[in-house]
Amino acid sequence: MTADATDLNYGSIGALLGALHARKLSASELLAHTIARIEALDGPINAIIVRDFDRAKDAARAADAALGRGERLPLLGIPVSLKEPFNVAGLPTTWGFPHFRDFRPTEDALVVSRLKAAGAVIIGKTNIPIGLRDFQSYNDIHGTTNNPWDLGRSPGGSSGGCGAALAAGFGSLSIGSDIGGSIRVPSHFCGVFGHKPSLGLVPLRGYSLPPAPPVPGQGDLAVVGPMARTASDLALSLEAIAGPDETRDGVGYRLALPAPRHDQLGDFRILVIDTHPLMPTGDAVRSAIGRLAERLERSGAHVARVSASLPDLVASARLYMKLLNAARSPRLTPAALAEAQEVAAALSPDDRSLQAERARGWGMSHRDWLAADAARLQLQQRWQQFFREFDVVIYPVAAVPAFPHDHSEPFDARQLDIDGKLYNYSDACFIWADPASTCGLPATAVPIERTPSGLPIGVQIIGPYLEDRTTIALAGLIECEFGGFVSPPALAARQ
Repeated sequence: MTADATDLNYGSIGALLGALHARKLSASELLAHTIARIEALDGPINAIIVRDFDRAKDAARAADAALGRGERLPLLGIPVSLKEPFNVAGLPTTWGFPHFRDFRPTEDALVVSRLKAAGAVIIGKTNIPIGLRDFQSYNDIHGTTNNPWDLGRSPGGSSGGCGAALAAGFGSLSIGSDIGGSIRVPSHFCGVFGHKPSLGLVPLRGYSLPPAPPVPGQGDLAVVGPMARTASDLALSLEAIAGPDETRDGVGYRLALPAPRHDQLGDFRILVIDTHPLMPTGDAVRSAIGRLAERLERSGAHVARVSASLPDLVASARLYMKLLNAARSPRLTPAALAEAQEVAAALSPDDRSLQAERARGWGMSHRDWLAADAARLQLQQRWQQFFREFDVVIYPVAAVPAFPHDHSEPFDARQLDIDGKLYNYSDACFIWADPASTCGLPATAVPIERTPSGLPIGVQIIGPYLEDRTTIALAGLIECEFGGFVSPPALAARQ
């Protein structure tokens, strides 16, 4: 083995594939290094909570045999982790609920099958919050996942284990999911890249609350997508997992995403938004976005700070809060759902707060949902018009960098400190997932710099529906021009 330890810890998929193809490294050696690193460093981080190392070793040996025959697959021999809710035959799928502790699916999720078909070596599953309902990743089964940049802080949620694993060097790729920023927030908190695909681009079969059967279909708002340490790795892995479900839409549809709108930074038309009319952005995040905008302008990009064609962010946020809690209602126990509906019924019709809109989502009737969906269709049309004038929007992922752990209950009573002023925790966190989640738009999270205390700061690049390659392309150009992932210095002394 001639590749050095740094390459094996933090090398890109492309670089590792190059070493594998040149026979400078075997898949078994790469896996052995990854396992050793997890066993040495993951104790205080607690990212990889379900380990499948024995089967991974078999897969790595099979990859070596395939490489020896000259086979070339997109992920052949690459160690990959998965967010806990993805079904993997024989491994537990719990969504963090103790009463599902013993549930073990008998078949892989479709995304998992596609990863294996691409040659990936599945090493295990990463930690989550219970029911995927938090921006922290902890549950009674597997405990708390800590941020590799600062163990006293959250790695984000609900794909927090994925973000922590990537920042710690536990493999080059992790697959997460996103309904309320759950790929984007951990990417921002952990200083990695993440892509929330266009709604429906990656199939959800086998990503369902136990013991539901793995039926084909498209969720409302929810998507699954890749997290990595380079934009090129997002593009490569998205190609491996995207496309219609062969048992349903694949009968008549094929994937044919358009090429990126541009391949030069100076050709992009970018609207930069650094705050929200209903929620402030902390100074650290807002200042970092401002500096990014200035660098983009100096590089020749067409940058605007305001646009009359921008859809109404206030109306969009309120609509999102309704749709979000309606989509998450099936994850509630019957008693909790009844309580939520009781709270919604007691609301004043004049209460237009975000908390009230969230409560109305819990108690939404089918008639109300159809009205909300009609409003969403109108909003999607406005975004379609907007993207005739602009190529992308650069937008905060969260108001603040990674915050300290707060597991206090009740959940709705939590508050988030934004520059010394307290705001409702849920509202302050979820609001940034809109508008990409509400309208099913692609959004790529990219690290841009760090705070004076060393915490990562990222942004999300939102683009037109099904133009995922455009947002990833701009992320790659930003990475190339201004720098991307760097490893957490706290791990250097422990390597």
